[in-house]
Amino acid sequence: MTDVWTGIAEEFLHLYPRGARLLAVAGADAERSRVAADGLAAALTAAGPTVVRAHVADVDETALRALIVAPFRAEGEPDRVLLVSGPGALVSPTARGMWNYVLWQLAGEEPPHTAANALVDVTDPAHPTRRFADYCAVPSSFET
Repeated sequence: MTDVWTGIAEEFLHLYPRGARLLAVAGADAERSRVAADGLAAALTAAGPTVVRAHVADVDETALRALIVAPFRAEGEPDRVLLVSGPGALVSPTARGMWNYVLWQLAGEEPPHTAANALVDVTDPAHPTRRFADYCAVPSSFET
């Protein structure tokens, strides 16, 4: 576990201290998303809440909501975090609205996703770094 994952876990839990919370770790690469989410899950678990993990590489929004999000919400256990990793977590613009928080992992000069609450560069997976982007500087033709 690194300071980056601990810091993001603390930020998330500060913003969303209780209840059934939904967190997505997405990015262009499915396996990198899975590894990043595992690091974040360890930091969240160390902070106290129960973490439920899922990974979605290729799924549509309807399936994501029906197969992963709806069962999590139905269980009703109060202090839990659903942490979903993979490119499928942000499968459509409307899917963004289901998450309390989105972490976008990237490597090198990959473009960030403008819907992300946090950006983490995992070019070196053993030493991830938090990045901050100025979305005002993103060209209007930039796709999210």
